[in-house]
Amino acid sequence: MYIVYGIPNCNTVKKTFTWLNTHHIPFTFHNYKTAGITTNTLKKWCQQTNWNNLLNKKSATWRELSKTLSLSVTNEKVAIKIMAEYTSIIKRPIIEKDGIIIVIGFDENEYQKLFLA
Repeated sequence: MYIVYGIPNCNTVKKTFTWLNTHHIPFTFHNYKTAGITTNTLKKWCQQTNWNNLLNKKSATWRELSKTLSLSVTNEKVAIKIMAEYTSIIKRPIIEKDGIIIVIGFDENEYQKLFLA
């Protein structure tokens, strides 16, 4: 079973739900807003991809951080701390299966290759 991580009001997450449902791909949803995210999960993800790939520096949450705080995000340890505290700063969606990140974000062509091949 796939796990889709994100927040429900995110347009990209909504597109992902629509695409997965249209193609009858079962998934569960992990809502960062209500369920949070553990530092262990973030550490596991950082072992699979660089922390920079998980951190959304284009998000409103990133822009709202103090200059001092945003400038402090220079390594994985600090990035994990910030992502655990400000979950809306994590790129979304992140789709995982059996503890492995399958894809970050929404790209219909990529989804077709990953889920329909």
